[in-house]
Amino acid sequence: MQAIDFKCMNCGSSMVFDSGKTALSCPSCGRTDSIEGLPDPVEALKAPSAPQPREEYHCASCGGVIEADGETTATLCSFCGSSAILGDRLAGSLRPVQVLPFAISKEEAVRAFKKWCRNGRLTPAGFMTADRIKSITGTYVPFWLYGLNNHIEARAQATKVRTYVQGDYRITETQHFSVYRRIRLNYNRVPLDASEKMSDKLMDRLEPFPYHQLKSFKTPYLAGYRADKYSYTGEELLPRVKEKIRPYVEAYIQSAMAGYTTVSYTQKDIDTRMTQADYVLIPVWVVHYDYDKLEHTFAMNGQTGKVVGKPPISFGKVAAWFAGISGVTFLSLKLIALLMGGGLW
Repeated sequence: MQAIDFKCMNCGSSMVFDSGKTALSCPSCGRTDSIEGLPDPVEALKAPSAPQPREEYHCASCGGVIEADGETTATLCSFCGSSAILGDRLAGSLRPVQVLPFAISKEEAVRAFKKWCRNGRLTPAGFMTADRIKSITGTYVPFWLYGLNNHIEARAQATKVRTYVQGDYRITETQHFSVYRRIRLNYNRVPLDASEKMSDKLMDRLEPFPYHQLKSFKTPYLAGYRADKYSYTGEELLPRVKEKIRPYVEAYIQSAMAGYTTVSYTQKDIDTRMTQADYVLIPVWVVHYDYDKLEHTFAMNGQTGKVVGKPPISFGKVAAWFAGISGVTFLSLKLIALLMGGGLW
């Protein structure tokens, strides 16, 4: 099967999505085409109704075999570098509802990452100054955006304690209450990554993404980037999204029982139901960085430039930092003692 590639009408080169122009752009002749005005070749395709034998895809430019695992939906040809979109993996029920396009180009992402490295006060000097980016890949990560309804019933024994003085007596008055709350709590667009390849903790830390800028999905947004389809369905990830919103639900219940001195829950039933799960694609720059014979992986929010990951730590800098803090604390205490009439020693 031939992969989809958007060819320039002027010179025939492979066009890519330009985050700065929010349009398809030809790197050879500079032509740009509005994505909204382009027909989407995937719309005419149908997703397979049953699992199919592994399909072999060929580059539309050079004919080479596309290297892709079972979840890849868009990639680049390893022979000529042309965009390769695997259309049947984006058709029918596999078609995303919306996409959040990249707003940061590869060059901007590299500059932002290097700046982030320099801000690491406790990282080794070589890490901050060396240019050791092994690879930086623009990837659309599959997400589910959930609509969730929470039906909550909570009962508690509560008290209100009041202390006052009357004559020569200090009186403490305690009132006891049986409290009942019935709550309907709705959440919209709760995000959860659906890719087995990406670390859940890493993706959670990349939040927030500007979901109000989501656009209706069109295949040209993937041109020049990599993309994966979801590894887990919305139903399969429902237990995890319930855990994600749990702290917020608990906080709301507490706020609904505010005004008491003590609250002791005797019943707390939380019934969370999924009302909607939209399949969307979210932009992430994945950076692989070599340092000290190890590869470190970082992720960057493709819209905001926020970087997350665990950089190496310089133990020498950590020791110096603690020594500096201890020295400042010691001098501050001596200065206070001097001002209060004490000696320096």
